Amino acid sequence: MTAPYHIEGEDRQGRWVVTCDHASNRVPPEVAGGDLGLPPEDMARHIAYDVGAAGVARALAEALASPVILSDFSRLVIDPNRGEDDPTLLMKIYDGSIIPANRHADAAEVARRLDLFHRPYHRGIERLIASRRAPVIVAVHSFTPQFVGRPPRPWHVGVLYAGDTRLAYPLIARLNAEPDLCVGDNQPYSGHLPGDALDRHGVQPGLPHVLVEVRNDLIKTPEAQRAWGNRLAPMLDAALKNAEV
Repeated sequence: MTAPYHIEGEDRQGRWVVTCDHASNRVPPEVAGGDLGLPPEDMARHIAYDVGAAGVARALAEALASPVILSDFSRLVIDPNRGEDDPTLLMKIYDGSIIPANRHADAAEVARRLDLFHRPYHRGIERLIASRRAPVIVAVHSFTPQFVGRPPRPWHVGVLYAGDTRLAYPLIARLNAEPDLCVGDNQPYSGHLPGDALDRHGVQPGLPHVLVEVRNDLIKTPEAQRAWGNRLAPMLDAALKNAEV
């Protein structure tokens, strides 16, 4: 079995821990023989992974001289950005697509996937955080410009947070100073999702943290992903300096 995640730049000395929960659309062979029964065009959509987020996360981590941890399984296998008791942990239908291999997944199958993928990934995050002095977390995600049958989303980038705004507010202020950006303040989603990855590794331990969402049509190419990573890095460092944590 291949590892359910990988870490790049572990020897970098920066304070940041960059996470990418939905880095991959890979279906490991341990799940339905590596095929969830969806057509390739569905596996290439946001329902299977965060399109472009891995490239942004890699570039951001490099620019911050910090490590990045990336999941290596599709969110449709089991969602590492959900708590173990979240009803959306294993999706059976998502944005109009039925996931055949998940339709009859029972509690035993969910537990098996938790043990194989979800829990090892979170142990990897915990180990990486423990290796840093005064760690700070930034989670990188991407979002689709439009759900099926829903209005278009105007934001280019969103900053998500729950109760801890030490990094979020100064980062939003810097992004809002960019004239070409429409910035989402806890958009396109609320950052308050009990049991999710940042709640588990940031909110509950009291570590400074923030989640950044980039609209995925803006990061389709490696060049665009690197550009966004390099653009966000100095803003995050400035936000950290402003937060004085």
